[in-house]
Amino acid sequence: MNEYDSNRIYDIVKKINYTKAKKLSDANCYVLNTCHIREKATDKVYHDVGRLKKEFKNRPKPIVVVTGCVAQAEGEVLLKKEKYIDAVIGPQSFHLINNTLQKIENQNKKINSTEFDVIDKFDTLNQIKTSNSDISTFLTIQEGCDKFCKFCVVPYTRGAEFSRSIDELKKECKDLVSNGVKEITLLGQNVNAYNHQEKKLSHLIDELSKINDLKRIRYTTSHPNDFSKDLIEIHKTSHKLMPMIHLPVQSGSNKILKAMNRKHTIEYYLELINKIKEANPLIRFSSDFIIGYPGETEKDFEDSLSLLEEVNFINCYSFVFSPRPGTPASLLTQVNYDLAQKRLAIFQKKVKEIKIKYRKKLFNKKSLVLFENKSEKNSNHYFGRDEYSNSVIVKTNENLKGKIKEVKILNGNHSTLFGEISKVDKEKVFAA
Repeated sequence: MNEYDSNRIYDIVKKINYTKAKKLSDANCYVLNTCHIREKATDKVYHDVGRLKKEFKNRPKPIVVVTGCVAQAEGEVLLKKEKYIDAVIGPQSFHLINNTLQKIENQNKKINSTEFDVIDKFDTLNQIKTSNSDISTFLTIQEGCDKFCKFCVVPYTRGAEFSRSIDELKKECKDLVSNGVKEITLLGQNVNAYNHQEKKLSHLIDELSKINDLKRIRYTTSHPNDFSKDLIEIHKTSHKLMPMIHLPVQSGSNKILKAMNRKHTIEYYLELINKIKEANPLIRFSSDFIIGYPGETEKDFEDSLSLLEEVNFINCYSFVFSPRPGTPASLLTQVNYDLAQKRLAIFQKKVKEIKIKYRKKLFNKKSLVLFENKSEKNSNHYFGRDEYSNSVIVKTNENLKGKIKEVKILNGNHSTLFGEISKVDKEKVFAA
C-alpha cells in the first residue's frame, strides 16, 4: 500500500511542478513514506534522515517530509527529536502535501498533518489521473481495520475500515490499463472486508474483469473471518483472478490466536482452506506468522510448525514479535528475545525447505508468465511472474514486456525460477 501511496503522492506534487530527481544529491525535497508494523521501520527514519544530513552537509538543506504510518503514530516525537524534519503527514492526509510544501517554502515552519479524513483524501485522488505505467501495479480499494488484533497498530494509524466505490475504482483501473498496466493487485489492510453499498470484493473483481486489456487480478491482504462464500465462488468462475491467496494466520496455536484477539481458530482456518481448494483445486496459499508472541510456549511454537507443514504454504512471511507503542500486546511480558530468534531461525528453515521442494516440482513443467521488464544487467533477460507470483527469468531476444507467455521451467532456487519460452506461440490467460 505504501508503494501505491507513493505513486499517488508523486501524481499530486506534479501539480505544483515537482519532478523526480534522478539521484539523491539532486533533490531539494525528500519524502520518506513509512510503515509502522515493525520497530525497525521507525529506526530507519532516523537512519535515512542522518544520511540526508551527511549528503547535504555543505549544501542547502532540502525540504524533508515524513509521511505514512510512522508519521501518524509518532509525528510530534519525530518533529521534536529530529529538527531536520520539516513536516509529518499521516497516511490519510497525504493529499494535502502540496499545501504543506508551499507553507514550508513560504513560511519555513514545522507542520504536523495527521488528521483522519480518508473520504477527503480519495475525493482528491479521484480528480488526479494516475501516471503509473508499470506492467503490474497496485490499486488501493479499502483502508483501515476494525479487527483490533492486540499486536497490530493499523487501527490506530489507518483508522476504521473504509471502502472506495466500485465506480471510482473502475475509473482508476481503466486509467492504469490505458497506461499499459496488465495486472492489478487490489489492496486493503483487510481487503476481503471490502463493502461499498452492499457490494463486496467479489462484485468488484467481477466488474474489473470486464476491462478487456486487464489480464490478471490479485488481492491482498485477507482476514480469514471475512472470506465469504461469494469470494470463494469467484475463485471458481473468474479466469482473470489468479490462483494464489495470501491468508495470514499469525500462529498455529489456538491459545495464542485467542491472546492475539484474532477471533478464529486453527480448525476454522483449515476448514476455510479446504472449502477454497474444493472450489478451485489449483489454488495455493501464502501466510504470515508472528514468532515469539507473548506467552508462546514451545508447544505453541510446534503447533505453528505443524500448521506450516499441513497447509504446505508456498511462501511465508515470518517475524519475531515486535511490540508497537499503543497496542495492548506492547504491555505484555515478552518472550526471551534470543529464544524467539532461535525459534524464528527454525521456522524459516522449514519455510525454505517447503518452498524449495515445491519449486522443484515445477521443473520441466509449463507456467504462464506475465513479463514485467527487461533486466538492467542483461539486455536479453526478461523478468516476469507466473500465476502464483513466482519470479521467472528467461533469456530471449524477443521483446516480452507486457506479454503473457507459456514458459517451460528449467531450474531455479528458493527465490527465482529460470525457463525458456514454449514453442506454443499464442498468449494465454489463466483458466481455473
